[in-house]
Amino acid sequence: MRSAKTGRSARADGAAARAGRPRPRTAVATTVAVAALAASITGATASAAPDHGADSGKAAGTARSGEPSQRVEYFTGPDSHPRHHTLPAPGPLNSRQRTAIARDGKVVPVVQSGPVGAKTDVVFIGDGYTKSQQKDFVADVRKKWKEVSAVAPYSTYKNQFNVWAVEAHSPQSGVGGDPDYGTSKRTALGSSFWCDNVERLLCVNPEKVEAYASKAADADLVIVLANSTKYGGAGYNDITSPSGYDGIATASSDNPDSSQIIVHETGHSLGKLADEYWYDDYGTYGGAEPWESNISKLTKAKLTEQKKKWYRWIGRTSPDGGTVGAYRGGGYYPRGIYRPTENSIMRTLGNEFNLPGREAMIAGFHRHASVISSTTPTDKRVRRTQRVTVQADKRIQLRWYVDGRATGTYKDKASVTPRDLGVPADGRAHTVSVRGTDTTKAVIDPALRKLLTKKLTWRVTS
Repeated sequence: MRSAKTGRSARADGAAARAGRPRPRTAVATTVAVAALAASITGATASAAPDHGADSGKAAGTARSGEPSQRVEYFTGPDSHPRHHTLPAPGPLNSRQRTAIARDGKVVPVVQSGPVGAKTDVVFIGDGYTKSQQKDFVADVRKKWKEVSAVAPYSTYKNQFNVWAVEAHSPQSGVGGDPDYGTSKRTALGSSFWCDNVERLLCVNPEKVEAYASKAADADLVIVLANSTKYGGAGYNDITSPSGYDGIATASSDNPDSSQIIVHETGHSLGKLADEYWYDDYGTYGGAEPWESNISKLTKAKLTEQKKKWYRWIGRTSPDGGTVGAYRGGGYYPRGIYRPTENSIMRTLGNEFNLPGREAMIAGFHRHASVISSTTPTDKRVRRTQRVTVQADKRIQLRWYVDGRATGTYKDKASVTPRDLGVPADGRAHTVSVRGTDTTKAVIDPALRKLLTKKLTWRVTS
């Protein structure tokens, strides 16, 4: 039985407000500093006394000009708009740390929906769990994933995901800054609240996260689960990992509201969505058209006239409330930028993805996961009487082909033989193919719909 966790503290954020503003989000593939300041392996919090002044939400921090830095996103409460903070980057891991991590990090399957690589592989790494608490960590992963996957469109696409738990053994239970600023913990990843004097900012050492995440076979999405009941988390969204994942989300294990932080951060990493909130003192945006699909310089009329971005959704009722249009403010700017709806989860936690956001998320799922996969290898010949079996969700439309021609039989069947499909025993070479298509109406952009189709082909021997 794990040690008792500390209670959740007041929701008010006593964070420091320093000058500076976050730069507009750049493409995730852009090379940036690969790490952020977090507590060291001792888990100690910042030594300076906290400043209890109000936080403007700008990218404040202690990173000095010219030094490597990392911008992180955090939230002051369950229904809050996100804020940003800039941190100095840590140095690379030393040999002692690398050796310790190499000996740690057992990978435990939590949800197995299909082959690695054919599904979106979510990797949870625990921090603040001792050796005797690893069963608790795996149980917390199941609970947190249940909360995340209850949010649309995850709720519709649960079978698109594999979930893995990477066990990191911490010397002490719990994390720094919980319940208060003076609490210090020795943990595997250095997780700590009050990071750089910002109470709800739950920092971690991304270098250590990378070392643990790389133990999983194919990490598409990485979440650090801190052993705590305190509200908080962070999004490291400017990281492009050598292991292939984009960004890191941190969250408390036993705070039910922290799952919303994870969902918002996956809007960035999987959906490639921009933030839809703004800072009042930013003025008018004067840059180029943003690359993200959910913000634009164009008004509703211009989007429709030029057939750009979310124009296909304009006028439709959105699950986050209201009608899709072009609402002023987004991408951190109050003017000169428009967003699709008034208040989606990319603006305020606790809300739904809007229609363009859902479309982007589903496309993101399919970038990492195949619509169909097969237990019958496609790189080997199959016999005419051999059963060919594919894995596909019930919503996937299956169509079979012989030598490139569609057959009128066995539609939507996941297991057939070439003989069933009409392959003759004539001694000649033939092929059998299956095309799987996700017929969802939540994706209407033709370019994105291409991601929702997959074809597999086998060579047939008599």
